[in-house]
Amino acid sequence: MGNCIICGKPVDGLVCTSHEEDVLFEFDGTSPSQLTPERYYRGTVDGYADFGVFVDIGDHVTGLLHRSELDRRLESLDWDEGDTVYVQVLDVRDNGNVDLGWSIRQREREFRGKLVDSPDGESLPEEADDESEDEAESAADSTDSSRDRSQRQSDTDSSEPADDQPVANGGDKTAGATQQYAESEVETESESEPEPADDVDANADVDADAQADPGTETEPALNRTTVDTLLEQVGSIVRLEGEITSVRQTSGPTVFELRDETGTVECAAFEEAGVRAYPDVEVEDLVALEGEVEKRHGDLQVETETLEILDGDERETVETRLADAIEQEARPDSVDLLADHDAVESVHDEIVEAATTVRRAVMEARPIVIRHSATADGYVAGAAIERAVLPLIREKHTRDDAEYHYFERRPLDGRVYDMDAATGDVTSMLQARDRHGEQLPLVVLVDAGATVESEDGYDLLELYGADRLVIDDSRADAEVTDAVSVAVSPSLVDADVSDVTSSALAANVAAHVNDDVRADLTHLPAVSYWEDAPEAYTEIATEAGYDETAVSERREAVALEAHYQSYSDKRELVIDLLFDDSGDLAGHVSEQFRDKLEIELETARQNLVTRSAGDLSVAVLDTDAFTHRFDFPPTELLLDALFRRERDEGTFVTVGLDDDELHVRATDPVDVRALGDSIDEAVPDAGTRVVGGRDGHVEFLTGERDAVLEAALESLSETLA
Repeated sequence: MGNCIICGKPVDGLVCTSHEEDVLFEFDGTSPSQLTPERYYRGTVDGYADFGVFVDIGDHVTGLLHRSELDRRLESLDWDEGDTVYVQVLDVRDNGNVDLGWSIRQREREFRGKLVDSPDGESLPEEADDESEDEAESAADSTDSSRDRSQRQSDTDSSEPADDQPVANGGDKTAGATQQYAESEVETESESEPEPADDVDANADVDADAQADPGTETEPALNRTTVDTLLEQVGSIVRLEGEITSVRQTSGPTVFELRDETGTVECAAFEEAGVRAYPDVEVEDLVALEGEVEKRHGDLQVETETLEILDGDERETVETRLADAIEQEARPDSVDLLADHDAVESVHDEIVEAATTVRRAVMEARPIVIRHSATADGYVAGAAIERAVLPLIREKHTRDDAEYHYFERRPLDGRVYDMDAATGDVTSMLQARDRHGEQLPLVVLVDAGATVESEDGYDLLELYGADRLVIDDSRADAEVTDAVSVAVSPSLVDADVSDVTSSALAANVAAHVNDDVRADLTHLPAVSYWEDAPEAYTEIATEAGYDETAVSERREAVALEAHYQSYSDKRELVIDLLFDDSGDLAGHVSEQFRDKLEIELETARQNLVTRSAGDLSVAVLDTDAFTHRFDFPPTELLLDALFRRERDEGTFVTVGLDDDELHVRATDPVDVRALGDSIDEAVPDAGTRVVGGRDGHVEFLTGERDAVLEAALESLSETLA
């Protein structure tokens, strides 16, 4: 009868059933049948096969870790032949084959104890070492083959204290621990009735006693290092100082993400499996951390040895260092717009502020969420920001998958950031905060969100402290400037917005977020124009290798793909269409776009009804009756194409009348908000409301559809005739 080395419970052996999985076993047998299923063993990689990894358990047994047992693809393992790994024995078959399982713990210190598994049963590593020494003494017929063993024997035979300490200056903890366990054994043998609890206490206190040894010299303090130099220090113990930007608890260690002035790195700290290490450390704490730099599955990681929350002068020093670095690096070094364009030049300062805000979020390790309209302009504008931000995230974070954790681009249903969209974003960001310790994101609205209809959504974000930024070409409302940190919208400075797109604005912001990708962005403004693109943009697109056909194909292809799976970002597909189209993908997809659009246009033209409104002729299309509601093209894109196709000289108006919506296209600007007010005054029971501001559309109750159309025609005749 013995005691469990983890909990001290009396057991047959040295570990109880409930703690067997917390113990690492060294195999000292010669046959597979001597292994114990469900236990975790130290092994050595023997080699790879298509179906898994062969691992040596001890010196005489080899098992197979099948690829189906891995938590990642076999090809992504960074184990080399001879590497030490930790595996679980799942089964020993009758033919001697050993089936192994994956262990999330791949460091010895992540286990709570260590035992030797031999044919004679379990033993502590120290006991196994002593048995080996006894055999060596017997074979050599020498009483002094082990200095430590002789010293311990002299201690029991003499009442005088030993001259030599068990761990001399410069000795290591392992030697001290072995010595102390042996001494506790000798003392126990001298007693008439041994007490197992003493043995447990002795083992539990090994590290503390070894560290408390007055003969051990204090190691010199580590000099601070920075995250950007860690790749050169793999295997070294380092000291980092910075801010904790996220905390997540895995089934093994607690993973802290630390940010200093040069980047971020994940730091794993182990208390015990699934238990929160350093529970007092939270997101935004400024800390000093010491640990060993490692590469785990291709990612840099620091195995934490100490983690201390800083206060007083130390905290102030780190805080100032971080703030100075962010301020210096966040603002673009210089401002150089992609092309001469009056509308873009009018928001020169706002472009710089927007770029600074985005860069600061990356440096502070805050997630960035892009919300854009599900149109060609919206997708191209969102892709421009994405193209600039992703390389910065890869540069600042050591995780290979950081870009999927710190950047998200999602289309909106329309151009309003309403409560539905805001509620979804808030729910996601709170889950990320509570489950993974992530900071609250920067939310960037692109080709959307510039009107008062988005205020409620912004208010919800503000309640939780999430920053907001808007980049939009529409006629914006001044109230939005108070609801967001930066608004890049030329209409707010009374500039002419008739020849600007959101992509032109976003591409210029992106070029100042990351100057290294400027050359990738120069064709994007031209892609976003359905007609009359400013010559400055077509010229730089041509210089970049995109002629008129290439630009048109990309616009049409993105417009088609934007319609399908409209709630998905389609990141890889959009990248292929806009930036890496070596296989003529855009040409193929744009051909489908034109075929589908022509069929619907022909149907619409045959069903246009011309209505007179005073001196004004208005082409009216019943979009409820003569379009395929859920097929391509969407109503707004169809109306745009129909308007361009049908208009002639002079004032021309196209009205699309759906079951409960009214859309207007005109050669002269129409203030849809004023139109909505006129309809509401004429048909007070229609429940009229305007969505999207002056460039939006009118919604109404289905029962008043005919009255709403008549009121709209009357208002248009008064304002446009």
